[in-house]
Amino acid sequence: MTLRASFALGAGKLARWGLVSVLHRNASQLPGRIALALDPELLSELASHVEGSIVVCGTNGKTTTNNVLASAIEASGQTVMCNRAGANMAPGVTAALMTKPAAQWAVIEADELSTVKILPALKPRYLILLNLFRDQLDRAGEIDRVQDTIAQALDASPDTTLVVCGDDPLSMGVALRLAGNNPIISFGIDEALGLPPDRVPEARFCQVCGAELDYVFRHYAQLGNFACPNGDFARPQLDWRATHVKVERTGVSFDVAGPHTLAAEKPAASPLETPQWPVHLKASFGGVYMVYNLLAAFIGATLAGVTPEQFQDTLDHYHPENGRLQRFDVDGREVVLNLAKNPTGFNQNISLMLADDRPKAAFFVVNDDYNDGKDISWIWDVDFERLSQEDDLALAVGGHRANELQVRMKYAGMDAPLCTDVKGALDHIASLPKDRPLYVLTNYSALWPAKAELEKIGESHER
Repeated sequence: MTLRASFALGAGKLARWGLVSVLHRNASQLPGRIALALDPELLSELASHVEGSIVVCGTNGKTTTNNVLASAIEASGQTVMCNRAGANMAPGVTAALMTKPAAQWAVIEADELSTVKILPALKPRYLILLNLFRDQLDRAGEIDRVQDTIAQALDASPDTTLVVCGDDPLSMGVALRLAGNNPIISFGIDEALGLPPDRVPEARFCQVCGAELDYVFRHYAQLGNFACPNGDFARPQLDWRATHVKVERTGVSFDVAGPHTLAAEKPAASPLETPQWPVHLKASFGGVYMVYNLLAAFIGATLAGVTPEQFQDTLDHYHPENGRLQRFDVDGREVVLNLAKNPTGFNQNISLMLADDRPKAAFFVVNDDYNDGKDISWIWDVDFERLSQEDDLALAVGGHRANELQVRMKYAGMDAPLCTDVKGALDHIASLPKDRPLYVLTNYSALWPAKAELEKIGESHER
């Protein structure tokens, strides 16, 4: 390590010590920001001390996928560096790699636009691309800019295998843009689930000729079995497939079939560890999107030498603690907290709510801080009208843009009083029976305050 890198690393570690031990603050980004300011090449230097790395990218679901994957690899007895808090730009990744002198794996969540800095430095073995949706339009711009950025990052790391959701035309659009050096592995759900598709899909047109895509089936947003009517573009023959999918309020289960000849990074220790295909997986947290997330995590884990038994054991003991589908008990009332930061995220959360046949309450929070995006016009693409059919739904809204949310609910046919925080929302429904759950859906900057408030007034509830 160069003198400059050593100095930058020392400064970053000192900053981390001060934040954690003295100020009792989060240290997921600032130490990395300081270190990179002193040595812009430090991320590449730190990456050289990791035997292999996997980067998880995509608009929705990357934090959960990344953390499940990291936990599974750790459960197999291997050492892991991971940015579990979701600090997914270059400073956050640098801060994560500073936590250990060396590891067998770095499992890294990456912001889509930051891949162009992260991938050339890490040169990961695998990039898992979950999905692409419109998100933070004033920062990210349109989808084609995001696709171009990820493709550019992969071109700069030609040995990286792209593990891509073959059901997503927009993610497959990244594969179309590659120069041809990167190996590609595709995954998806290989059956119709009989679910009502979103009324406003994210991508309706062929990535080659612009014709409107035909679908054999569509699961949500633009994800499904698609094909261009002109034959220019279609869902690939999937390498990894989820079948016999069950999506319920209490969780998901599905079978996984994969290419039997695909070599894992760590060979099985004995014939007894050879997977029997298909592999059955189940988890106590739900939604169709979670099937994709867990399938992607399973693929990454398998490539890292994790057995199906170790992965399932990880799911059995995994309880979200980062505000993503995290459950709390507040004076006997179940509160479900989740991130919803774009139309697809909100629509999938609405689907989760509708799968709960109990009378329920909801509190929607939308802020417009830098990490949220100032443009919140996307709330008009959320199918809130589906909730207007719910009997006795107690609804409230909050956040910096509460007034706009209130107007949106009015046009969806629902009254939504303003509440300043989660406690206010709980006070609003205090007269309702305790068996009525409260769903709290927030975008980025509102998530951590809501989580902190719930941790203060309630108890984390593990299902």
